[in-house]
Amino acid sequence: MKPTIHELLQTLENIAPTTLAEKWDNVGLLVGSTDNSVASILIGLDPTTSLIDEAIHLSADTVITHHPVIFKPLTAINTADPAGRLLQKALQHNISIIGCHTNLDSAVDGVNDVLAEGLGLSELTPLLPAEAERQAEGSGLGRIGTYSEPLSSDAFLARLYALLGLQSLTIAGSLPRQIATVALCGGSGSDLAPLAYSRGADVYVSAEIKHATAVWAKETGFAIIDGTHYATEKPATLALAKTLRRVAAANNWQTRIHLTETEQAPLVSHHISHLQDKP
Repeated sequence: MKPTIHELLQTLENIAPTTLAEKWDNVGLLVGSTDNSVASILIGLDPTTSLIDEAIHLSADTVITHHPVIFKPLTAINTADPAGRLLQKALQHNISIIGCHTNLDSAVDGVNDVLAEGLGLSELTPLLPAEAERQAEGSGLGRIGTYSEPLSSDAFLARLYALLGLQSLTIAGSLPRQIATVALCGGSGSDLAPLAYSRGADVYVSAEIKHATAVWAKETGFAIIDGTHYATEKPATLALAKTLRRVAAANNWQTRIHLTETEQAPLVSHHISHLQDKP
């Protein structure tokens, strides 16, 4: 059988309840109809025209992204702009688009649990627990966890590089020689740095660290690592694909589930060594 979008949304509600989404967020079905059947799903981080092109190439009728395709209210749909072209292509090809954003950030086994477990941390708790009226046990923004045996800073960085697939990291403050407690928040988590410090973390891993936060970290002697927005959230897309494949198999869904193979980080590092002398 092929599920409907409505049935897929029910499944996603069990994975990342919409009640966990921040009040300013926009999640759920953003393009399409709940009556549409789901034969093929493509999962990515960002809603882009290239992702829709990949969905068309794969004959995927449903796209699930972490970042919502419609975030702020639209005043116009200009098909000469990337956002307008994306919506036009999706509608022309009858592609439904679903967003799982801050609800997946806060969910158990969501963005932050995936990041923490990838680093080998245990005894995980939310850095900022979800509000009581919408809280599932263990849900909330960020995570803080420990190592049973402290790691050297080099050993920790090696784990982080491997998990994020990066060749460089930006660090504010000073890394301690031994790291036993780690706080993290996938994506933009600069504002949670003081909370990570107050809860006794040896290091805080996040992204989009503000200049003022970096200055505070340097003055305080607290280590903050910026692992980029893309790299700290990307592992969760693979985890979501694996979860949906298990659900599909258990429910005998005749639905193909793809993880994007074309998506790339929008920001790339450029090193001075790349410059070539001109004659």
